[in-house]
Amino acid sequence: MTASSLIIRPVMDDDMAAVTTIYGHHVLHGKASFEETPPTEEDMRGRQRALLDGGYPYLVAERGGQVMGYTYAGPYRTRPAYRFSVENSVYVAPEQTGGGVGGALLNALIQACEAGRFRQMIAIIGDSANTGSIALHSKFGFRHTGTLNAVGFKHGVWLDSVIMQRALNGGETTLPDTLPE
Repeated sequence: MTASSLIIRPVMDDDMAAVTTIYGHHVLHGKASFEETPPTEEDMRGRQRALLDGGYPYLVAERGGQVMGYTYAGPYRTRPAYRFSVENSVYVAPEQTGGGVGGALLNALIQACEAGRFRQMIAIIGDSANTGSIALHSKFGFRHTGTLNAVGFKHGVWLDSVIMQRALNGGETTLPDTLPE
């Protein structure tokens, strides 16, 4: 199938079984998520509802009626001063990695966040050896702002967290009141 057959759209309730399966694979076999036990579909639905209720975008990539991956933005931190910053997440079905799904999702997420009030997007990338995610974020204008060394322990190894950041809507060059709350 061609990349043009990929559809990026808002998540629907019917997508959550596939989203849960994709994330569960990454929890069990990857180092991007620092969770060690896959959440249930009910847990994932609760997380989805909380993000959507908070006004954050949550998108899926679909091809031929099948969910290939998903992405969302959520609060970077919960204190009020952080309300213009978001943290992003992108997860792709294991058999779809390297085929442009992650890039299509991240691009759409950036656009969705720029349509709102947000001024900074932060990526907290699990494992400094996660060169695919680091390269993907770099491609979309994220810059490396730091590494927290050996802050996670999973699959028998210490893992870093790589922090990358991208300005949205002019970033710090304009005041927040120029965008809708």
